[in-house]
Amino acid sequence: MAVNLESLSEATSGAIGALLSTTVLYPLDTCKTKYQAENRVQGQQRYRNLSDVLWEAISTHQVLSLYQGLGIKNLQSFISQFVYFYGYSYFKRLYVEWSGNKSIGTKANLIVAAAAGACTVIVTQPLDTVSSKMQTSDFGKSKGLWKTFGESNWSGAFDGLGISLLLTSNPAIQYTVFDQLKRRLLKGQRSQKIATESSPEALSAFSAFVLGAVSKSIATCLTYPAIRCKVMIQAADPDDDGTKEAQPKDPKTLSSAIVAIWRREGLLGYFKGLQAQILKTVLSSALLLMIKEKITKTTWVLMLALSRYLFLTRSRLKSA
Repeated sequence: MAVNLESLSEATSGAIGALLSTTVLYPLDTCKTKYQAENRVQGQQRYRNLSDVLWEAISTHQVLSLYQGLGIKNLQSFISQFVYFYGYSYFKRLYVEWSGNKSIGTKANLIVAAAAGACTVIVTQPLDTVSSKMQTSDFGKSKGLWKTFGESNWSGAFDGLGISLLLTSNPAIQYTVFDQLKRRLLKGQRSQKIATESSPEALSAFSAFVLGAVSKSIATCLTYPAIRCKVMIQAADPDDDGTKEAQPKDPKTLSSAIVAIWRREGLLGYFKGLQAQILKTVLSSALLLMIKEKITKTTWVLMLALSRYLFLTRSRLKSA
């Protein structure tokens, strides 16, 4: 029962952290996504840098449109992080029990994190695709959830699923690096202070923020070309048949996205928006992990109290 409670505590605190960090950084996420989704055609470029997207929203009096799709993104982030943290914590504890080791190694950690990520992607991919389409719509012209879904069949809702599964290596790398750094830091703290509580150990807010930023930066740099291709595929116009004047059709597969970027932008095109991606994802991940670390202990205590209350209630009902 304790294992399930701790996994549920990790999942709940992670999901709350994701919800808050997504909301705070959503305008930056919208600018970043629109910038990444743009394709240079015949040397013409709508956005030269990330600030051009923000200036367009301001100059057209559509600042609130920077929040288009926020509800869907929040739902996707909450479900995604809940499933991921629950699966990650649960699979990790299963491995420790099965192997008999007191801790999990780097290789096993990568496998466990990738497995949790794959489960997350399959569950949340349709919401991820819809939120990307809503973010990349023209300011003030974003469509609702069901209308966006209705523009394509169910296969369209899973656009980029293959790349998303490939990108499970991103959180796998991130959380493996984070866990290893966290373990070393806590080990150093433990040598100076004897633990007197049975609740899960937690990092300070500053330490969690720094470790989250470092781990996410490493993961983002290693996987960015696949991230850019994924955004382009998800933002593709479902009605695009290649007949638009002076514009080849939008890429809808990984191979077509790779070829399109190479032909239109060259090698550097695979890294267009990398700085914006690092800025957004590092801040988001660092905030998420900072919030999660600060509320994990509280969540764990609440879960424990709830389980005891339910146990006592069940016992009274049986004895009645």
